[in-house]
Amino acid sequence: MNTHLKYKDVTQKIIGAAFEVHKFLGNGFQEVIHQRALAIEMRKAGLEFVREIEQNIYYKDFPEPIGTRRADFVVAQKVLVELKAINALEDVHIVQTLNYLRAYRLEVALLINFGEKSLRYKRLILS
Repeated sequence: MNTHLKYKDVTQKIIGAAFEVHKFLGNGFQEVIHQRALAIEMRKAGLEFVREIEQNIYYKDFPEPIGTRRADFVVAQKVLVELKAINALEDVHIVQTLNYLRAYRLEVALLINFGEKSLRYKRLILS
């Protein structure tokens, strides 16, 4: 399978839900407001997800977790969704999300920013 298209069916539904939220709310709200609205839209889209759940952080091949961190969403047990409500995404946000992917032992993430005039998102793949 082409890793570029990995979990495309899931990520397309998430992106569609995010556009629906941004279309209604626009920008200017706190991240948590967008997060709650996105949960409603993803539920309507039939996506299974966990929200704000402590995720184990792993180091290399060590089998035991070394800590935990709250993920905004993990969808279908395979796609990490990180939300922002800021003026613009920066490289640090991309690097941070890639680090979360590695630490969570997931492969695909969506970094979504509701803080701009138009919805912005990045699809990130850990190779």
